[in-house]
Amino acid sequence: METFDTQAQKLYIRSYELVQDFLRAARQNKSQGPSQVHIPADFAAEFFRLVDKVNLGLMEDKDNFYGYFLFQMSKEIRFDISSPTGVNFKAAKYVIYFNPVIFLTLTLKQMETTIKHEILHVVSLHLIRAKELRGSCSALAMNIAMDITINTYLDYLPPYATTLEWVNLNYGLKLLPFETFEYYAAKVQTALDLLEEAGEATEDPGKNQPAETAYDPEKTHDIWQRSDPVDEQTLRGFTEKVIDASQKGSIPAYLESLISSLKSSKADLSWNLYLQRLMGSVTSNPKKTVTRRNRRQPDRLDLRGELKSYKAKIAVALDISGSISDEEFNQAVKEVLSIVKNYNHEILMIECDSEIRRVYTLKSVKDIKSRSKIRGSTRFTPVFEFANTKKLNLLVYFTDGKGEDELRVKPKGYKTLWVISGKGDRLSLKEAYGVVKKLDPIEIKTNEWDMIQVEKGGYSMNHQEKIGM
Repeated sequence: METFDTQAQKLYIRSYELVQDFLRAARQNKSQGPSQVHIPADFAAEFFRLVDKVNLGLMEDKDNFYGYFLFQMSKEIRFDISSPTGVNFKAAKYVIYFNPVIFLTLTLKQMETTIKHEILHVVSLHLIRAKELRGSCSALAMNIAMDITINTYLDYLPPYATTLEWVNLNYGLKLLPFETFEYYAAKVQTALDLLEEAGEATEDPGKNQPAETAYDPEKTHDIWQRSDPVDEQTLRGFTEKVIDASQKGSIPAYLESLISSLKSSKADLSWNLYLQRLMGSVTSNPKKTVTRRNRRQPDRLDLRGELKSYKAKIAVALDISGSISDEEFNQAVKEVLSIVKNYNHEILMIECDSEIRRVYTLKSVKDIKSRSKIRGSTRFTPVFEFANTKKLNLLVYFTDGKGEDELRVKPKGYKTLWVISGKGDRLSLKEAYGVVKKLDPIEIKTNEWDMIQVEKGGYSMNHQEKIGM
């Protein structure tokens, strides 16, 4: 009887030949060549028999949760993903994908680990949470952040796996284990921005190719974007059902904690609680200085070093053409000031409709001005054109949601939180580039005198809120 390793090696050779045949055909006839690698039925059957053996090992292991979870997933082969495995949500099921050319180079234990890796992404709700950071963090920063949160829990990692130690070494960071995905994403994005300023940024590899033969951290989770459209509450509910069906015995403490966090978290945080989340992950802007040498190129005296400014730059945009009342808005701004008071912050108030009508600095409730009487139709693009020139950390946009269906410019380097007024129902944009929340009546516990005393002092790490799931 063939050993597992022998079977895997034979399958690898054949999968490699399938990719080479595809590439030759594509080169010979560029205009009418095949669009994807042909997968013979007998190859697929033999490959999934090997996957069943891997799953049998998961079932016999103390972590049999993963084996039961895998039983409930659909399985497909894709040669166009740049990691051994990938996952998304299709036809009311989680689907796990395998790229044989990468997957079959792993040992049995590493194969088990990469399957656990994908399941932990699902349990951690990364498919949902990654959408919330899209536009404010690059794909590379998000992929690195998600992978280091997951890989911290796993043994027998592939040699190219993204670990916390690797990230700290290669990006000059001092990240600690067991922080949240959002926290890591903000820190890694700052490091990537510094590399780009120094001219050391990696080249954009472009779109996925029809056949991938090597691991690429920038594209490892691209398959998530091919999930079927489904609302967050439905996906959470489905995930909980799969998790419940997978718990047949005791589970590791870390997994129990992740599951508990998923079940205890609210499906739809109010906008003000979500703003607290975002403030906890806002990164400070680097400030150039001649008193410190460049950290990455200390011998280059012509390059200035950097210090942290620790000032959160926030813009609050008010759609004056919308249905939000003065009372609603004044109450919401008080809540914004209350949330940011423990950060060294700078707030720009932007009044807008089809164009920007007025911009002023907001430090306390006393600075809120009566809204302009000039009111036109609504366009969101002018605010983003303005915001892109201000090196913001965060834009909070209050609107009834009725504007254009597509932004002419994309937000650059800052997070966006859309707050739809109580009379609005949805955002007209096809792509929000941020999180959309409803404006509900808010109970303000802090009185106006306390609000006037909003703290403008130094930034303290003790004030940062942990970001749950």
